[in-house]
Amino acid sequence: MGAEICHSAEMKSKTPTPTGAKLSVLRQLCNLIPNHLVPTLARETGVEQKTRTFSAWSHVVTLLFAQLTHAIGLNDVCDALRLHSGPLSALRGATPPSRNNLSYANKHRDAVLAEKLFWSVLEHLQKLSPGFGHGRRGKGVTRRFRRLIHIVDSTTIQLVASCMDWAKHRRRKAAAKCHLRLDLQSFLPRFAIIDTARHNDNSRAREVCAGIREGEIAIFDKAYVDFLHLFDLARRGVFWGTRAKDNLKLRVLKRLKTTGDPRILRDDLVVLKNKESRQHYPEQMRRVVALVEVDGREVVMEFLTNNLSWSAASVADLYRCRWSIEVFFKQIKQTLQLSDFLGHSANAVRWQVWTALLLYVLLRYQAFVSNWAHSFTRLFAIVRSVLWRKYDLRFLLENYGTAGGCFRILGTPQEAYFAGF
Repeated sequence: MGAEICHSAEMKSKTPTPTGAKLSVLRQLCNLIPNHLVPTLARETGVEQKTRTFSAWSHVVTLLFAQLTHAIGLNDVCDALRLHSGPLSALRGATPPSRNNLSYANKHRDAVLAEKLFWSVLEHLQKLSPGFGHGRRGKGVTRRFRRLIHIVDSTTIQLVASCMDWAKHRRRKAAAKCHLRLDLQSFLPRFAIIDTARHNDNSRAREVCAGIREGEIAIFDKAYVDFLHLFDLARRGVFWGTRAKDNLKLRVLKRLKTTGDPRILRDDLVVLKNKESRQHYPEQMRRVVALVEVDGREVVMEFLTNNLSWSAASVADLYRCRWSIEVFFKQIKQTLQLSDFLGHSANAVRWQVWTALLLYVLLRYQAFVSNWAHSFTRLFAIVRSVLWRKYDLRFLLENYGTAGGCFRILGTPQEAYFAGF
């Protein structure tokens, strides 16, 4: 009995405890945003002219706090910040808002400020730690291709139809949509558009893919298929891959030899059969028919690409990587606050979505510098629980947990399946 007590005491003594710091955890996160950035952007976007008692910086801190605490209403945010007005003022003089001030700011201050802030902070952090932007280029499919791989997709954010007429999606539904281009290696956004859900995905394809350079790879679902756009990508030297639509008519020019891989059923060089589609994409492309495991059973899928030299298995594996963006959407929708909104206007929704993406990048950067080995959800829970405590956040994350092994923060494709997604 005595030996067990001694052993327990010895284990407790070896467990690292959070070290003290002069700054709160929330302040350490906010300090990743350069001091001059928000005031500069407020002047550029005209937001500064609409600030009197509630500054643009206080607005950003308030919305970051709302994301971290999963605030469900304006009163929830304002009351909590008023109770912590002392520690809050240490964040470069941030002040707690009144309910009316926060509501007015979300509705009338241009959300372009939040959008520009997100991209500026992401660029700043990538310069601060170049490895943060490069990601893992030496594993899996990325090791095989050794070139930048972009994944393009969108996610729908459900809203309240009776309150948000601007976002009417169907008769009794309202929704916003986030079109995103994700860097597969770094798992960080490269481009994003926040819009209503009434437009088709292919109408946004050109904007989302505009920044892709020659020699890089773009992977997207069949909802983004627009042959005029695909031909433009091919002329720019961009390799693309997608799923073929069910009603697509193709003419086979040549059947290529398949390898011994039992997953590959066909590998053909094809051209479009429809006259109008052929005018949009006059060149030949490649079709690969393969067996893909979905929900534990094998399903036949048909893939298209403009690359004629990759192996058929590589074409199928590249498309399978597209599930990574579903994992990303799961992380931001289930972990961050994108279910309850603090305003009903389009501008307020954009403020909240861009702030959620900003917080995601700040937490991912903390995970990078701390070599965090657990899930993003666990990281979020840790930070939220010690928000006002003066702990050294980097030390806390470096020494957290008792389980052995390494758990990748990126997640796995099967984690993308969850109810209602």
